[in-house]
Amino acid sequence: MVGIYMSGTGNTKHCIEKLLSLLDPSAQIIPIESAHSAAALKDHDEIFLAYPTQFSNMPFMVRDFIHRNKEVWGRKKVFCMTTMGAFSGDGTGCCARVLKKYGAQILGGLQIHMPDAVCDSKLLKKSLKENQQIIRNADQKIEKAADEILRLKQYPREGLSFMNHLAGLFGQRLWFYNKTTGYSNKLKIHDSCIGCGLCANNCPMNNLSIQNGIAVSAGNCAMCYRCISSCPKQAITLLGKQVYEQCRYEKYCTETP
Repeated sequence: MVGIYMSGTGNTKHCIEKLLSLLDPSAQIIPIESAHSAAALKDHDEIFLAYPTQFSNMPFMVRDFIHRNKEVWGRKKVFCMTTMGAFSGDGTGCCARVLKKYGAQILGGLQIHMPDAVCDSKLLKKSLKENQQIIRNADQKIEKAADEILRLKQYPREGLSFMNHLAGLFGQRLWFYNKTTGYSNKLKIHDSCIGCGLCANNCPMNNLSIQNGIAVSAGNCAMCYRCISSCPKQAITLLGKQVYEQCRYEKYCTETP
């Protein structure tokens, strides 16, 4: 068993770590951008693939990873896990359908509501206390899912049904499909950038570099929001024009309301 995940602000990383710690504490958990992620697919028959939902779809970074390793998925058993700020629809199903085309067996799906991570939008923003409750609810849901898998051998199947497919399709994906068909070139670096390099070090796509003392985007943004949530000058935006709240999972666990 191995867990492979894409995570921006720490939500998905926390969820996959918690689930696998309950199912198999010895399981490897590897970020998708790691040089070891592709090799791990070949070495394990049971794979837990976790990622944040983007516009009721899987991120292009995940889709690209699946396609680049298409020869490996045959006869693999895959469990899909997604995190979402509000609505997922068939976030797990989008991934499952592609994996099935390459011969994978889908064990199940789990969709977890976590604090919204889109830093440059006021939409869905909640208080620290509310976000902490969201995390507690998420942990309880993961614990219940792990118990059912271990005790009853029953995997949750959230996001995998035809009705979920319709909900995801008409809820968001049709209207925003062009946002997830490739890497984004919409990342904006503002004049407040001081060229510290923190964004470049955090980017899973190596999309950012420091040139002439400022950050520069190469147009291959995975929309993970790592750079935006960590910039000390709030100098980076993507969907919005200014940063309203820098979102990190760890912040919700360490700060006091």
